[in-house]
Amino acid sequence: MADGFSLFTDRSVVAMRVNGELKDLAATLETTDVVEPVTIDSPDGLNILRHSATHVLAQAVQTVNPAARLGIGPFVTDGFYYDFDVAEPFTPEDIKSLEKAMDRIIRQGQRFVRRIVTHDEARAELAAEPYKLELIGIKGGPGEGGDHSSTVDANNSATAEEESVEVGGAELTIYDNVDPKTGETVWKDLCRGPHLPSTRMIGNGFSLTRLAAAYWRGSEKNPQLQRIYGTAWPTKDALRAYQARQEEAAKRDHRKLGAELDLFSFPEEIGSGLPVFHPKGGIIRQEMENYSRQRHTEAGYDFVYTPHITKSTLFETSGHLDWYADGMFPPMHLDEERDDSGHVTRQGVDYYLKPMNCPFHNLIFKSRGRSYRELPLRLFEFGSVYRYEKSGVVHGLTRVRGMTQDDAHIYTTREGMKEELTSTLNFVLNLLADYGLNDYYLELSTKDPKKFVGSDEAWEEATQTLSEVATASGLELVADPGGAAFYGPKISVQARDALGRTWQMSTIQLDFNLPERFELEYTANDGTRQRPVMIHRALFGSVERFFAVLTEHYAGAFPVWLSPVQVVGIPVSEQYGPFLDDIVMRLKKVGVRAEVDHSDDRMQKKIRTHTKAKVPFQLIVGEEDQANNAVSFRFRDGTQDNGVPVTEAIRRIVEAIETRAQVVTSPSTAREAADVEAAVTGAAATDAASPVTQDVL
Repeated sequence: MADGFSLFTDRSVVAMRVNGELKDLAATLETTDVVEPVTIDSPDGLNILRHSATHVLAQAVQTVNPAARLGIGPFVTDGFYYDFDVAEPFTPEDIKSLEKAMDRIIRQGQRFVRRIVTHDEARAELAAEPYKLELIGIKGGPGEGGDHSSTVDANNSATAEEESVEVGGAELTIYDNVDPKTGETVWKDLCRGPHLPSTRMIGNGFSLTRLAAAYWRGSEKNPQLQRIYGTAWPTKDALRAYQARQEEAAKRDHRKLGAELDLFSFPEEIGSGLPVFHPKGGIIRQEMENYSRQRHTEAGYDFVYTPHITKSTLFETSGHLDWYADGMFPPMHLDEERDDSGHVTRQGVDYYLKPMNCPFHNLIFKSRGRSYRELPLRLFEFGSVYRYEKSGVVHGLTRVRGMTQDDAHIYTTREGMKEELTSTLNFVLNLLADYGLNDYYLELSTKDPKKFVGSDEAWEEATQTLSEVATASGLELVADPGGAAFYGPKISVQARDALGRTWQMSTIQLDFNLPERFELEYTANDGTRQRPVMIHRALFGSVERFFAVLTEHYAGAFPVWLSPVQVVGIPVSEQYGPFLDDIVMRLKKVGVRAEVDHSDDRMQKKIRTHTKAKVPFQLIVGEEDQANNAVSFRFRDGTQDNGVPVTEAIRRIVEAIETRAQVVTSPSTAREAADVEAAVTGAAATDAASPVTQDVL
């Protein structure tokens, strides 16, 4: 019988898919198998590379510190991590020594060898590894300990999916690291696989990146382990490119820019995950929201407002207390009354901070009789919601406990739902483009078989309808099996930012179930009572998260219309201040956020200050400018347009705001760059076309 080594001689092939299942190259093949190669630079290949690197890291740790106990070591986006139970936390100096130990293991070319074991055999071999024994118990099923209920963010704690790299296969397996010279097993780990054929294939494209702490299986009730993160790439050049992207990402970190640009903060007195927006951040947020309000009004949405708390019965009806209680803050027990003896004379009621707006909107729909003539009814709200996130998961503005959702719920007929979904998706994509995000694909999240309400038939119809709408958009569509909320499938817009990173932005969910639970009805054109279909739609996701994404996308240099300060006047000397004051007054009258820097700083320091603050336009005025009723435009990249008449300067500024333009350089510099690019492109096209023409002749 053949194996993958005999079938694929290309050294870039590191594993194979056999009848759709990932397997080691050493796996035996049948003549009827459908086999596909997996190269190291493919998504599956990169995951296998990084998973193999986690084993080498764990082996290196136990080589240096034999008392270290092993947690889990999955691959994650762009890297991997491994959790360890050690007496003393790791230090940055440990990272350096561990990288050297990993390099020695890699150079030895140890073979990864898969071995099927029974539960008893696994327990015997890993008797000194308590966390592995717990995972073996999970694999053994009910009665042998554990479950997969702990599911939180990969940056903090283990998820069931990540645990499955250890015990998620059909069989329980151990991978031995075998010395190629002696055939001796030098290290082993409980693992599903697959792995690279040899540690040597990891090469020199790896690096350990940071340290963290994480609770075992995501529960604060469990021991806190020490986590080591790393990354691995097929080549050293690919690693360097990744590190360069990370350096740029660090410069763009919205938490860093938020402090530098005085946009927002997280006062310790308020609590984790609860941001406050400062005046400059408030301006950006106000502009974001105002433009959204304008577009929603034009698209026929009705604005509603709902309270921040509600009685528990609302979330019992919606199902959130059954399916989402872990993401909600604890209840407030109110309105209870007692007599002087302490006896309850009036029962209290549990109130909850709302994690969602949809149940409230359902009550608005239900508040009176509805006719088919009112549908589609589009309700929109900037609604504040509160979700309990574990402290280790909270991250800047992208993962908060208190947020504002630009939440819409659309009620339509079953016959009209596809048209409304198409219209909603187009509205979402066009509005995202207006904010400068125009590179995206779609993801279709389907039913979680363990967490859903409603019938299979309703889910199938909803999923098929969303799939058809997404496909018709012409955008790439990626499957997300089991990723839907409990009440219905969803399309999510996955947007790529300036660094090529993917962010989940807008979501569109099709829901047959909540209208049923809330007994929503409308009168159809034949006089019968019918159930509406409900579409949940959030465009920003949350205002806070969208703010963070835009901050990093633009590196804090927002388009002019979003910039807190759009224009700063800088007089060459004090005598030119009044001239600039008049210009700024004219700008303010047409709605421009402008000011004059009358400080005692020297002109060059003023320019540096406002360049660092990422102000789009600096208007500099000296003797010649004032004499000619003109200004010198200075742009964010340091280029200038000198001697621009004041009227023309105001026109340019207003036009940049009205067209939502991103202005970084002077128009003349931009034109020159475009001319050069066109010339280079034309030359390249000519060069590419010439050989073809010669061949034809």
